[in-house]
Amino acid sequence: MTITEEQSDAAAGVTGLTARTQRTANSIFAGLSVTSASLILVVLAAVATFLLVEAWPAITDTSGELASRVEWIDPEIGESLIQIIGFLVFGTILISTIALLIATPLSIGIALFISHYAPRKLAAGLGYVIDLLAAIPSVVYGLWGAIVLLPAIQPFYNWLGTTLGWIPLFAPDPTTGVVSATGRVALSAGIVLAIMIIPIITAVTREVFLQTPRLHEEAALAMGATRWEMIRMAVFPFGRSGMIGATMLGLGRALGETMAVYMILSPGLSYSFGILQAGNHNTIASYIASQFPEANSQGVAALITMGLALFVITLLVNMLARWVVSRRAAFSGAN
Repeated sequence: MTITEEQSDAAAGVTGLTARTQRTANSIFAGLSVTSASLILVVLAAVATFLLVEAWPAITDTSGELASRVEWIDPEIGESLIQIIGFLVFGTILISTIALLIATPLSIGIALFISHYAPRKLAAGLGYVIDLLAAIPSVVYGLWGAIVLLPAIQPFYNWLGTTLGWIPLFAPDPTTGVVSATGRVALSAGIVLAIMIIPIITAVTREVFLQTPRLHEEAALAMGATRWEMIRMAVFPFGRSGMIGATMLGLGRALGETMAVYMILSPGLSYSFGILQAGNHNTIASYIASQFPEANSQGVAALITMGLALFVITLLVNMLARWVVSRRAAFSGAN
C-alpha cells in the first residue's frame, strides 16, 4: 500500500498544526507560570510596603510623643515601644520553641508509623484523621485547651514545680513559691500550639517519606539492615530537606497563632524563662489582637510596628530554613 502525494501533504499539514498548537500551549503555560510566580513576589512586596509605611510614624518617633499618646505604654516607668516589642519577641520565640520541641519528634514518629509501619488500611485512616486535624479552627483548640487541658495538666505542673523547681524553666513563682494555680502559663500555650502544628508537620513529612525511592529501601534491606536501620540509611537522608521544610511550616503557624494563645495564656511582659509562671509572657499576635479593638491612630501605628517585627522574624526563619535545606541538598539522596 503506497502513500499518495495528497495523503503525505495532509499528514504534513496535521503535523505542522499539532506542532503550532503545542508551541502555543507551551507559551500560554509558561506565561501563566511566570505570572503566578511574579504574583507571589508582588503580594510579598505589597505586604512589606504596607507594614513599613503604616509603621513608619512609630519607627521614626524620637521625641517620645508616641509613648504619651498610646494608652498601653507607660513612659513614667520607663516603658517604650522598643522595650515592649522586645518582651513580645522573646515571648513569641519562647512559646514557639516549646511547641516545636514537642511537636517535631512526635510528628516525625507519626509520619514514620503511617508510611512504614502501619497496615495500609490503618495508614489510610490515620492519614485522613491527620488531615482533618489540620482543618480544625484555632479557636476550637483554644476552647479545648482552656476548658479541658488546663485542669487536667495542673497536677503535672505542681509535680514539675516541686521536683524540678531548681531548674529555671520549671521554677515556681518567686513571690508565692508555687507554680501558677490556673495553668495559664507559657508551657500550656506551647503544648496547645504543638497540638495545632503536629498535623501540618506530620502531613508534609509523611508525603516526603513516601517518596523515598523503593530501590534505596530494598537495597538497605538486602544488605541485612533492620527496618529501623533502613530508615536511618535511606529514608532520613532522602527526606531531611522535607523534614526541615515541614518543621518551618509548623514554626510559621506557631509564630503567627493568635486566638489559641489569647484564650489560654495569662499575659505579661518580661524576659523570664519560667514557663510555669503566669503573667510573664505574651506573643506578638496575641498582643495585637488584645489591643487593636480600642487602639487610637498612634496605637494602631505601634501595633503595626509589632506586626512588622513578626513579619521580619518569619522571613528570617524561612530564609534560615532555605539555607539549611540548600546546604543539605547534596546529601539528601534526592539528586
